[in-house]
Amino acid sequence: MSEEIKGLVHSTESFGSVDGPGIRFIFFMQGCKMRCQFCHNPDTWAMKTENSKLRTVDDCLEEALRYRDYWGEKGGITVSGGEPMLQLEFVTELFRKAKELGIHTTLDSCGKPFTRKEPFFSQFNELLNVTDLILLDLKQMNPLRHKELTSLTNDNIIELANYLSEVGQPVWIRHVLVPTKTDFDEDLIKLDNFVKTLSNVVKFEVLPYHTMGEFKWRELGIPYPLEGLEPPTKDRVENAKELLHTKDYTRYKEI
Repeated sequence: MSEEIKGLVHSTESFGSVDGPGIRFIFFMQGCKMRCQFCHNPDTWAMKTENSKLRTVDDCLEEALRYRDYWGEKGGITVSGGEPMLQLEFVTELFRKAKELGIHTTLDSCGKPFTRKEPFFSQFNELLNVTDLILLDLKQMNPLRHKELTSLTNDNIIELANYLSEVGQPVWIRHVLVPTKTDFDEDLIKLDNFVKTLSNVVKFEVLPYHTMGEFKWRELGIPYPLEGLEPPTKDRVENAKELLHTKDYTRYKEI
């Protein structure tokens, strides 16, 4: 029964406008194994209830539905994090019940938990059956720089991107542009070439690095690894968009 399925929810946002089409109600799930140097939610890393609340699917849906009138035709629910794929059963049941109510569902993920091993793979495919759109972060194509930036490799993230293309799952690709970390022309060209091989990309976004989450690192007593690093200039953002040919991805209006 759905009321027995619970998830660790860090927080919610009732009026999200940048995490999927239209206006979204966003659930930020607790827990992430990556340690991205630019993370603005380090308080979502640990799988601990002290940073979150254990909630049922029905409880979450009840909260989200209070704001349904604001969603319009394109809006709906987005589950973000942390990393929502660490709580597959909960997210799948939340999306299943949302789809029964005609709600558009979006998953915002870094993709790192993906594996073709069981039982994850079958559970993941169940999630895809009730997921309308995936926002997939491709942080860095260079394997060494990816590990330096996030503490983990990107091999299975690339495998996930290819699999989502194989099955025709609509995705928005997102790339956070971080000076001295992800803003190298050769890496951007490599990312561009890879994304061109995918048949399911409906939008490609460049997200400029910002420092709005730096205070959370200080509150948690964690040294901020990018201290003093300024956001990218407008010229570098435009350069990235040109190298990635983001304007070529206009199918998002079909979602």
